[in-house]
Amino acid sequence: MVVAASESAATLSNERLRLTLAVRDWLVGEAHEISDPNVIIEGLCLKLRDAGVPLDQAVSAIELRHAERAANARIWEFGSPAREHIYGHERGSEATGNRPLAEAHRLNEWIFSWLPDMADDTYDIVAPLKAAGYTHHIAVPVVLPNGMRNGFTFATRAKQGFSDQDIAVLRSILPTLAALQEILALRRVMREVMRMYVGNEPHLRILSGDVRRGEVLRIRAAILFADMRDFTGLTSHLSEEAATALVNDYYDCIVPPIDERGGEVLKFMGDGILAIFRPGADADSEACLRAFAAARAGLLRVARRNLKKDGSVSFEVGIALHFGHAAYGNVGSGARLDYTVIGRDVNLAARIADLCATLGEHLILSDAFQSRLSEQELRNLGAFSLKGVDEAQTLFAPLGPWPESQAEPRR
Repeated sequence: MVVAASESAATLSNERLRLTLAVRDWLVGEAHEISDPNVIIEGLCLKLRDAGVPLDQAVSAIELRHAERAANARIWEFGSPAREHIYGHERGSEATGNRPLAEAHRLNEWIFSWLPDMADDTYDIVAPLKAAGYTHHIAVPVVLPNGMRNGFTFATRAKQGFSDQDIAVLRSILPTLAALQEILALRRVMREVMRMYVGNEPHLRILSGDVRRGEVLRIRAAILFADMRDFTGLTSHLSEEAATALVNDYYDCIVPPIDERGGEVLKFMGDGILAIFRPGADADSEACLRAFAAARAGLLRVARRNLKKDGSVSFEVGIALHFGHAAYGNVGSGARLDYTVIGRDVNLAARIADLCATLGEHLILSDAFQSRLSEQELRNLGAFSLKGVDEAQTLFAPLGPWPESQAEPRR
């Protein structure tokens, strides 16, 4: 039996009302200060049990605004700590699918499911819940002002299911609970969207209040500048969708090794990638070693990708590594700002990257970088004059053989 929101509401007894108000006070007070959502949902469910609601399972579901994740669910079961489950975009329909919460959103109503009388194929969750001994399930839709479709579900193993009084308690706390979910969801969206677009450290600085033009730090860092060779020629015969897919393949080769080694990708500039590696407590050489390892790993990924016999377009990449100073912070005009690094050493890294194609090298290191890279065997490529740079720069490259040489020629 599936019943929508027309089910009559009960009037709470004085004791139930007192306990319910205590739950609502907790949601707008103590719960608001808890940073871990898993702790919040577990605390809420235990307080609801104390208020007489025979709750054995609860789920808080929210849509995400994330490049790799479509939705998440925080699942609490009596006797166990709450846990988080993430749904990727390719399987995002599992977050709703043929489920009561999806039906609740379609009807914009609470959905009550009396499980013993339901066929197992009514919803995806019916058979597993019945097998686990659940009797009664409630799905509650929540829609945020920005269009995010969130919600809650509640389930019990009690033989009589949820009573009218139990449902009245849930209806009473729902506006407060939904408001708290909205606050937590939008906080997460703000953090994750900002991190996706500006990077980890910049997003932390921006959220902490670093939002004025000209607020910059002078930093020292290993600078990595990567560039796909002949991007214009490679994509001239491709559709916009195919060109975008090619660029994403390139990013998938170069970016993960940077992230894995503590680098910070600051810019995607068409086919260019700008990243920095900040020195830690172990001095400059440690940052340079991480940058060097990331560049080598990225180029190895490119080579392996080009060897695949899947008909995709092969490409080559040039990477420059330099160590120097930069201004790190806000630049722009008016209310339109960008968080980036600028300065002579950033420009120098870009000029060195331009030489990769000219010299037929995949990876070129500046003198300032190689001098901080201990115990690495390098070739001296000589001194070169670079546009916009006053002094000739002595450049270096790793010794071969390079695995990139095994890649198939471009098609």
